[in-house]
Amino acid sequence: MSEGSVLPGHESHVPPRIENATVADAMHHGILSCDADTTLTEVARIMSTHHVHCVAVECTAERLDIGSDVWGIISDFDLVAARMRPEPPDTVADLAQKQVITVEPSGALRDAAELMLTKGTSHAVVVNPETRYPVGILSTLDIARVLARGGMQQ
Repeated sequence: MSEGSVLPGHESHVPPRIENATVADAMHHGILSCDADTTLTEVARIMSTHHVHCVAVECTAERLDIGSDVWGIISDFDLVAARMRPEPPDTVADLAQKQVITVEPSGALRDAAELMLTKGTSHAVVVNPETRYPVGILSTLDIARVLARGGMQQ
């Protein structure tokens, strides 16, 4: 078998085509998070240990100067870019993307993908519609997984 080949029938769940899929069909349930004062080294350990490309950052209102607690995101790209600077910041609060894209599990996957493309981000936080509390992450890789399993228009 050549590299990159996929054997059919190894999945117990075939996701719907992207036209009919919801965010819940593609998202990763659960969320890894860290405090605003977490060091870049520690968040790198979290990412590498759990094989994830982003971590939610819980930032206080004082740090972000917006008047309320929010969730931020730090991606692997943010982390690498920061570490390449001559004087990287000490904590992830200084790097966290402060305008986090949020979507709901019942939302259309196609709409979430469009929103992520429009905002130029590869991750969205999936929130409970009632509590607004994060319940998972949707990444462009998750969307690609739906497309790869026959979810693209022909």
